[in-house]
Amino acid sequence: MVELRPVGDDPGALRQAYGCFPSGVTAVCALVDGVPAGLTASSFTSVSMNPPLVSVCVQHTSTTWPKLRDLERVGVSVLGEGHDGLARQIASRTGDRFAGVTWETGPAGAVFLVGATAWLDCTIERQVPAGDHDIVLLRVHTLRADPDVAPLVFHASRFRRLATPRMRDAA
Repeated sequence: MVELRPVGDDPGALRQAYGCFPSGVTAVCALVDGVPAGLTASSFTSVSMNPPLVSVCVQHTSTTWPKLRDLERVGVSVLGEGHDGLARQIASRTGDRFAGVTWETGPAGAVFLVGATAWLDCTIERQVPAGDHDIVLLRVHTLRADPDVAPLVFHASRFRRLATPRMRDAA
């Protein structure tokens, strides 16, 4: 029989268990008074094809989300391999998060980070309170995807890369 521990005994164990599930890393960004603002989220997932919905989870302690949540559009950039430093910079609580970052805007103010594997131009459909986070449903209006750009992966509290499959000998 598998021996399980109660969650309340060790909050670090819960974080470790969640970290066993690899995820992509996104940046949710938009122009706020003409200046880019954004946050990173590894809790991104597709939700629905019809209507086209995705979700991200945002901590209640975020100081950036209140600046973004009432905007007309937000951009979701699915970060690509090699964006480790960019993800850390956008997630930083200090300094200029966009210093030296190459980005572009959509017509309604969504901000997209150059080099991402996918860009989604979204409106906020709904926010659902969930513990210490909000689940934010985003409706996708326009998009661009480049599956040839490998994604940045977050696993066990570290950024990782997908392994390139090795060719087997054709014996």
